[in-house]
Amino acid sequence: MRAILLPSVTLFAVFLGGCNRQPPVQAKPAPGPVPISTTSVAVREVQRVVESVGTLFPYEEAIVSAEIEGRVDDVKADLGDAVGKGQLLIHVSDEEQKYILQQNEAQLRQALERLGLKDENDRIDDVRKAPEVRRAQADLTDADQRLKRARTLVDQGISSQADLDQAVARFSAAQAAYDSSLNQARNMIQMVEQFRAQLQLQRKKMRDTSVYAPFAGLVKERQVSLGQFVRPNTPLFTLVKIDPIRLRIEVPERMAPWVRNGQTADVFLEAFEGQSFKGRIWRISPTVDQSKRTFIVEALIDNPGGKLKPGSYARARIPTDKMERIKLVPARAVGYVFGSNKAFVVTNGSVDARDVKLGDRFAADVEILEGLDEGQVIATSNIQRLDSGVKVEVNNSPAKPPSRTE
Repeated sequence: MRAILLPSVTLFAVFLGGCNRQPPVQAKPAPGPVPISTTSVAVREVQRVVESVGTLFPYEEAIVSAEIEGRVDDVKADLGDAVGKGQLLIHVSDEEQKYILQQNEAQLRQALERLGLKDENDRIDDVRKAPEVRRAQADLTDADQRLKRARTLVDQGISSQADLDQAVARFSAAQAAYDSSLNQARNMIQMVEQFRAQLQLQRKKMRDTSVYAPFAGLVKERQVSLGQFVRPNTPLFTLVKIDPIRLRIEVPERMAPWVRNGQTADVFLEAFEGQSFKGRIWRISPTVDQSKRTFIVEALIDNPGGKLKPGSYARARIPTDKMERIKLVPARAVGYVFGSNKAFVVTNGSVDARDVKLGDRFAADVEILEGLDEGQVIATSNIQRLDSGVKVEVNNSPAKPPSRTE
């Protein structure tokens, strides 16, 4: 048995050895230099332009509410309608208000008659001219004269002391009646003023049954229906005025010296591709948002046809008078790597990665605030393959146009 098995084991081992044999690993050829094109960091004088995005807002927006309660018996406007200033929007039933008005008018007339006045606009400039006061004054004068005669007759021994005492009592009563009439007249005058105020208030409520547009604009929303019972402060309509229309943008605080009232702004909207609208700065916020480090700027844009709609997203460019000499490089020469912007300076056939701080964008170029110096040569192509120490081959020759086949 052992003589038979040994050759089989040997053959099996040889077979396994042949299967495990791998071809030799060849070394990869060393990579050559990365072909790049280059440019120099240029310094150029530019006009500063403030660019920002924002939202359109109506020039005016108001929620028109009811001021009295009642049932709506007429609706004169609806969504999208153009309304003029003072135009009737709705009417609330005024039957109950008319009855209250008549009651107030009757109360005022009654109080006026007690003061001897005929017209509701008449006034008493001296309380002593009131009828009750004049009558009490006459009684007081008569009692005073009787008292004087009684004293004279007592002094002459013609009348008794009892007659004098009676005259004194009559005078005291007349004096008290006069004082009381003065107080009553003053109270009546105050009551007349109260009734007059109530009457004016009720007349206002009568006027409030008709609701008018506070300004010329468009109906943004109708929130009331015919037959609806409304109460004070119930929203009825939302009106907007959109000519002109406001654009509100946020501007970085460092640009505060560049922006002032009266500057023009070019406004672009996605809905109107290739078209710009002219605006003018008219409001600048006096404070800076501490969380964003920006401040609000508003521009007015003429909108006679109502093409621009509130709530739309818009982009604005505001040319300024600020001229500066700045460093510029092509935007394609800057890459975003691991959370920072980098440019690659070419020196002696290799590159050195530099962290750069960017400023404003100017067409295809970008401003360099920190990280590069004027005249330095930087890579403008294949930057995704570059890092510090990578060898490069500069080729700035223009690309040949493709040949045309006959």
